[in-house]
Amino acid sequence: MFTLRPYQSDAVTSTLQHFRKTNDPAVIVLPTGAGKSLVIAELAKLAKRKILVLTHVKELVEQNHKKFVQYSDYSKVKSGVYSAGLKLKQTQFQVTFASIQSVVRNLDAFAAEYSLVIIDECHRVSQLQQSNTDEGQDNTSQYGQIVQQLTKINPKLKVLGLTATPYRMGMGWIYQYHHHGIKRSDTPKPFKKCIYELPLAYMIKHGYLTPPKMVDAPIAQYDFSSLNSNKNGDYSESEVNALLVKYPRVTQAITEQIEELAKTRQGVMIFAATIKHAKEIQQYLPQEQTALITGKTKSLDRERLINSFKNKELKFLVNVSVLTTGFDAPHVDFIAILRPTESVSLFQQIVGRGLRLNENKTDCLVVDYAGNGINIFYPEVGEKKPNSKSELVQVFCPSCGFANSFWGIKDQEGKVIEHYGRKCQGFFEAVEDDPESVQEDCDYRFRFKECEHCNAQNDIAARVCHSCNEDIIDPDDKLKEALKLKNAMVIRCAGMTMFESNNILSITYYDEDATELKESFDLDNTKALYHFNKQFGQRVANGAEPTKFINAKQVIDKQQALIPPDFIVARKQKHFWKIQEKIFDYQGKFRKANELN
Repeated sequence: MFTLRPYQSDAVTSTLQHFRKTNDPAVIVLPTGAGKSLVIAELAKLAKRKILVLTHVKELVEQNHKKFVQYSDYSKVKSGVYSAGLKLKQTQFQVTFASIQSVVRNLDAFAAEYSLVIIDECHRVSQLQQSNTDEGQDNTSQYGQIVQQLTKINPKLKVLGLTATPYRMGMGWIYQYHHHGIKRSDTPKPFKKCIYELPLAYMIKHGYLTPPKMVDAPIAQYDFSSLNSNKNGDYSESEVNALLVKYPRVTQAITEQIEELAKTRQGVMIFAATIKHAKEIQQYLPQEQTALITGKTKSLDRERLINSFKNKELKFLVNVSVLTTGFDAPHVDFIAILRPTESVSLFQQIVGRGLRLNENKTDCLVVDYAGNGINIFYPEVGEKKPNSKSELVQVFCPSCGFANSFWGIKDQEGKVIEHYGRKCQGFFEAVEDDPESVQEDCDYRFRFKECEHCNAQNDIAARVCHSCNEDIIDPDDKLKEALKLKNAMVIRCAGMTMFESNNILSITYYDEDATELKESFDLDNTKALYHFNKQFGQRVANGAEPTKFINAKQVIDKQQALIPPDFIVARKQKHFWKIQEKIFDYQGKFRKANELN
């Protein structure tokens, strides 16, 4: 019998609380080795009606079912397995552990009323609605078919996902809202909300997982930067092989270092880029201590080799695109990554193979020979880095106070001097026991495009106003029209200078070629003060410190934090150029100042 750890109990409680209030699909995030199978077992035990537990490989089906049988009272809650790979097709019990492939091929066998579907490794789901592609139905549409069928029978069906890595290549986060009050996306995701998350750092700090020892300076590494990845973050096998031909000495040097570092290690897992690459790696390692497993390895051979490795009869296990999930060898204390990937999920799954606790194991050595550069504690998910100087910075919302995480730049003292956030990520939960209360997003925007019809602030990429539904004029169209006119001037604004006299604020804008445009605001004039605040006040420090200026001296004191426009359009008057329009927060086809062509 097993006893739940405190965080496992908290995850179960969060699930019960969520589904008492709503049927929205939810996600629990637990690091590899945190014991997701016990959380699944407890939820299945507590359920009063039929439960379906889905996963994508027979090893996980078997593992989850085994933990459930060990954990629960079988005389009270009976369970079965539905998996062609395990040669079992049982649906008569209250809890069914099944492979997604077997269920989707036999949907008629699942015509009963289920109250809950649990999806293990749910980061594989890209949507929960049925979808068809030109190439047929992928795993995602399979999940959609099952959920769609079961929802027809029970419209109140609950769907819960569990994963260690809640993101997908090409999608980013697989859920829209986080229980800490963070909105991850403006567009719907497969799961509505992450209702519980346990950070990897917590598991390590409290002794539930082995600390990873990341080595940043391997003796040699491959340069895969010239290759382009596909939507899943993987690379063409033929292109990788063609590139690796150029690195025969690198592969030999790497394997020599692996063998040297392994002298003080119990078990070494090596992740190769291709089958050809894996065979090359294998030939450099001690043959009597090394095994190679690929997707083409026969089941009996695979099982024999894995058992030999788990029994420490073999020290090195080389593999290609397998053994990243559903593989458990706690003695592994050295992970060597010789394959490129842009998938945060895959990288974390690979490292996770070495983080389980085991006797005489104090840490797990992790060496990335492919230069992937993924941080397993704080992975970069969603928006890519705008530039090499960027780092994650914290920006508080002036409206709701939420601590946003954006890409940004700090000065030498650690102060945020620039950030690239558009909209506050915070939201307000619905008030419990108030039927009229609904969840609301914070609507504060750090960067925005103003509607010319109703003055509402919209996202900088918006084409239709979210408030009045009127079309928003494309800034590219404005610039194109201005460039056609003989009496118009358009400059890329590279900066601005200000000075004041008698509360009159004079501003000079200049471009990369030192062309200047000037304007002034009499801040004693109520109308002029209003227009200045409308243009510049909300953009102080990129919107992080909105200010309602009352005089020119106050503006001068804060001029370093004022954000200049990206483009300025002026018209020729008799003897001077009059500024007609300033375009802020530009996103379009034209190059901005200080950007490369």
